[in-house]
Amino acid sequence: MPVRVHPLVPPLLAGLALLAATPAIAQSTSSALQELDKIVVTAQKREQQVQDVPIAITAYSGEFLDALGIDGFEQLGNYVPGLQTQVQSPNNPGFVIRGITSDSGDATSEPRVSVFQDGVSISRSRGSVVELFDMERVEVLRGPQGTLFGRGAQIGAVHLIQNKARDTFGGAFRAGFGNFGETYFTGHLNTPLVDDALYGRIAVFHQQRDGTIDNLAGGDLNGRDTQAIRGALRWDLGDTGTLDLILNHQRDTPPGTAFRSGSIPTREGRIAFWDSAADLNRGEALGLDRTVDSATLLGEFRLSDDWTLSSITGWRRFDSTEQFDGDGSQVDLLEFAEIAEGRQFSQEIRFNYDAGGAFRGFAGVSAFDESGSQRVPFSTDERSLYALLSPTLTAAAGGLLPVVPLLNPDGTPNTSLSVINVHPALQQMLGLPPLLPLKARHTEEYANFGDVRALEAFADGTWSMTDRFDLTLGLRYTREEITSGYEALYYGTPSVLGLFLPSFPDNVAFPNALSAPTAGRLQASDTFSSAVGRAVAAYRFADDLNGYASVSRGRRPDLLQFNDGAIEQVDAEIVGNYEVGLKGAASDGRFVYDLAAFYYDYSNFQAQVENPSGTPFFITANGGNARAVGFEAALTNRFTDRLSGFLNYGWIDAKFNALDDDDNPQSLAGNRFRLTPEHTVALGLDWQLPFGAGHAFYVRPNYSWRAKVFFEDDNSPAISQDAFGLLNLNAGVRLAGGWDLQAYVQNLTDETYLVDAGNTGALFGTPTFVPGSPRLYGVRVGYTF
Repeated sequence: MPVRVHPLVPPLLAGLALLAATPAIAQSTSSALQELDKIVVTAQKREQQVQDVPIAITAYSGEFLDALGIDGFEQLGNYVPGLQTQVQSPNNPGFVIRGITSDSGDATSEPRVSVFQDGVSISRSRGSVVELFDMERVEVLRGPQGTLFGRGAQIGAVHLIQNKARDTFGGAFRAGFGNFGETYFTGHLNTPLVDDALYGRIAVFHQQRDGTIDNLAGGDLNGRDTQAIRGALRWDLGDTGTLDLILNHQRDTPPGTAFRSGSIPTREGRIAFWDSAADLNRGEALGLDRTVDSATLLGEFRLSDDWTLSSITGWRRFDSTEQFDGDGSQVDLLEFAEIAEGRQFSQEIRFNYDAGGAFRGFAGVSAFDESGSQRVPFSTDERSLYALLSPTLTAAAGGLLPVVPLLNPDGTPNTSLSVINVHPALQQMLGLPPLLPLKARHTEEYANFGDVRALEAFADGTWSMTDRFDLTLGLRYTREEITSGYEALYYGTPSVLGLFLPSFPDNVAFPNALSAPTAGRLQASDTFSSAVGRAVAAYRFADDLNGYASVSRGRRPDLLQFNDGAIEQVDAEIVGNYEVGLKGAASDGRFVYDLAAFYYDYSNFQAQVENPSGTPFFITANGGNARAVGFEAALTNRFTDRLSGFLNYGWIDAKFNALDDDDNPQSLAGNRFRLTPEHTVALGLDWQLPFGAGHAFYVRPNYSWRAKVFFEDDNSPAISQDAFGLLNLNAGVRLAGGWDLQAYVQNLTDETYLVDAGNTGALFGTPTFVPGSPRLYGVRVGYTF
């Protein structure tokens, strides 16, 4: 759907052309200009100032996240160059780094973008969305990060670092309410438990908001309902080291996702997304029930002055059931559920060496064990589904099947055709009886299963060749055993539509409608080995100016998937990355910049395509060769002691090549990668107005804009989103006693835009569209003690 570019974009860009993305914006009420706060990161497994890390990395402190009101992944993507985040629901996210998308819920598909929480992978799609509350910082690394983060970090990694328990007493809370019935509360309490030995911390999060779209069938859609709690313990071992135990629990029970049909009117006769209610079947039964639990044990031990030992032990599980209307209409056509679960255990042991000399580095091993499944129950009224598909079916049958309107003249679903009178010629050709009864309720189910056991060994070292020039080399070897399974269940009563779907006249799904039943679970296993690495040359031109050039190799593991009646192997996707960057500061540290340019070369690109054989609806195919070239800029400036600002800019040209390795034309030649806008911009201000004894007003506007995106690799104009921008505003007063009173508005101009389009409905000729959030506003009060 076309969406206008807001007229505020040109003046905002012109007025803030000297700003950009920030590691952190310091808050200051002093009378003199000060340096911007510097943030320490551990992206290279040791503490470094973010400006000294020769990687394209954006790091945000917890204070920065709080200042801009960022507590969800869907907001984070607006402020990191090269990162896009798409969250249909907490169960269905999409992460895009530099054009590469990781959004499949299939248990057999390995994510391309890794999400880590305190060093533990939480990358599996259905369990990766966690709330960003009580955070120490967030690090987003762009480019292949397999050496540092392991399998799955083919094109980048998002690392969430939570606050740990500390040797101090204190806490904070923030509570509020907003439109659409929103209630909000988050807070933490930290306290010593045993003097100089044991400390504890507890943090909680709650947000509930009614759906922003009314549903004529009952209830509402596109809302939020999340509860989370975290407990942390730190055991201080003195000179020996520390142990941190972190326990997380999160439950999400939001209403359903508003998959809106673009072609089937509601009972009110409307198909407009923006100014009318939805009309999705099952009403209040739509929605998600998801639970994510985790336990992490972190150990840091000093073995000597030069050596330390790090241990990361992680256990996670998630269970989710999501009910959704795949056709997005009042008609009982594509009623789906997704039942997903995952279990994983991981252990990493890493030795770090730093004697203060020319060499420092680390080496270690890790083990990863994961099992998961995705079950997809399906139900339909065959009378309605036949009506939807009857023009296609009768064309395939040479006009020998009747064409039936989907809706009655009064706009209600047409279920009048309960029996198909089969044409004699069709009877003879297919051996059918003269009458075929259509079922008012047909149900079936398919499922996929995945198990991964991986062992990895890695090493990474940096040599200071001179006092200005550093050379870093890293390598990671992986050996993984992958088992994939698939099954489709038949519930006893044949589907008439199974005679004609999905590829008439082959009848491949019968006696089901969509999924050909299997004789139990089909399963295959294989073992794969691989190596990825990086080489980085970094040069310090001055104390406040660093440059780097890097070459790295990324890999998305080989895939075993069900397709066309059997389990097939899809070759590993390989990417070569070539990158240069420049990081520096000026004006006595008040202006900070981070620039990066990159080129990617892909082989065996694993593209998501529609499955011509039925289910699964989308499969991974070898899309051939592809490439991407881009530029990113992140700038921050402190204009005065009261005014700071930031601006991010990202440009990427990511397309499929015209020819494959054998000089044959490629089917997706010239198409842009899905969910990849060519240009993105984010900018913001933090304006402090002190008054009285330590009090201050603050105003924090921020704006994010992105160019046109295609939601599918085939680049259909009908399944796209034109350029749009979102303007947000936080304003309030901070009192000297620790109180903070705030009002916020998200999407201040009430811009209309799409989160996603196409989806399952597109396979049946009725694509669905997910509208983004309208204007959201509220007030919050906070207190820190």
